[in-house]
Amino acid sequence: MSNEFSNLLKNLNISFKNIKLLQQAFYHRSYLNEVNLNIASNERLEFLGDSILSFVISSHLFQEKPKDAEGDLTNLRAYIVKTNSLAEAAKKLKLGSYLCLSKGEELGGGRENTQLLANTFEALLGAIYLDQGLETVQKVIEKNLLSLFSAELKSGPPKDAKSNLQEIVQEKLKQSPHYKILATRGPDHAKKFTVAVYLKGKEYGRGEGGSKQVAEEQAASLALEKLS
Repeated sequence: MSNEFSNLLKNLNISFKNIKLLQQAFYHRSYLNEVNLNIASNERLEFLGDSILSFVISSHLFQEKPKDAEGDLTNLRAYIVKTNSLAEAAKKLKLGSYLCLSKGEELGGGRENTQLLANTFEALLGAIYLDQGLETVQKVIEKNLLSLFSAELKSGPPKDAKSNLQEIVQEKLKQSPHYKILATRGPDHAKKFTVAVYLKGKEYGRGEGGSKQVAEEQAASLALEKLS
């Protein structure tokens, strides 16, 4: 066991076979732009972890909520895997302290950046899957992410953020929120969308996800926080 990751591995209850795979999960692209090393960033692991996370959550909900309709399961999954939730799980494991960042990213607060932490959590899941297999990564997700949503897993998520925002904005401003796709990245089969929501031409929130709907929901959640 590497001393560098001893606390993390203890919390995960894992002994990595290939410690280099674990290290790669924390190599941010900005760091590689500053060092002359033949190593890969964590982006491929993030891609893999994102897919594994979606599968594990979908499988869990399918088995635990046999009476729920497809739409309800989709909404609950989106609520669980939103960026803020993944970042919360990352903070729980103190993943920010292990990140390798550029000096600029470090000075810009990268270790506390919500999106960066969420991406790192997904990269870690990808590394665990490759090194330990599906059963182990399922346990990690259940302990560190699903455990945050015990109430929602029983009663379902609260009313979705987009619906709440729509009602509040129509009541207060007599208009509807406007959503705009700012960027897309990744291959066609695994795109990630960045979406912003605007009220009277001013940006109130920005979200990212594997679909426009998920990204819009995250953006709406941030807008609600600003309006509250």
